[in-house]
Amino acid sequence: MSLPPLRIALLHGPNIGQLGRRPSAHYGTLTLRELEDRVRGWGEERGMAVGCFQTDHEGSFLEHVHGLAGIVDGAIVNPGAWTHYAWSIRDALEVMGAPFVEVHLSDVEAREPHRRVSVVRDIAARAVWGKGPDGYREALDHLSEVLS
Repeated sequence: MSLPPLRIALLHGPNIGQLGRRPSAHYGTLTLRELEDRVRGWGEERGMAVGCFQTDHEGSFLEHVHGLAGIVDGAIVNPGAWTHYAWSIRDALEVMGAPFVEVHLSDVEAREPHRRVSVVRDIAARAVWGKGPDGYREALDHLSEVLS
């Protein structure tokens, strides 16, 4: 008998739904749907079921994260602009009760000073930035190690 797949939430914040239209130098050329399909495929290869959610509305994000408590084994989170100031997002991720990896497509450490601030990094299991879509694969690998 095989074990059920690990349940991973892929959570994206504001403007991530505009991938493919945002500056390709920072964000690449994939659309959100293409990125989600890639991450789901990588998850399946690792015995993970990946559920995806994106919103531009902070309250919707909070309610979704609150609903994940006790449901998911781990998460990959790209909070977008909320990374830099949304303490409510931090609090919701903390009470979710599952390890998460903070991911950013662009190299936030090489960009504007405000992008270097993260209110969630200290509670994340790991943070990955500047690796484009491959950062999500690295996040899955880390969650696989942590959850095994």
